[in-house]
Amino acid sequence: MATYKLYHRKKRYAHEMKKSSSIPTWVIMKTNRKVRSKLYRRHWRSSKIKR
Repeated sequence: MATYKLYHRKKRYAHEMKKSSSIPTWVIMKTNRKVRSKLYRRHWRSSKIKR
């Protein structure tokens, strides 16, 4: 990937990274482990971001 990214693409990548973060531990504890992960979790190798 290029060092210099277009602003809108960089902003989209940042949004996707934030969306892919894990949920807080206190949420898991509060729900007795019924909620373990987000719907939007994405692994960098298995699924790519649409441009």
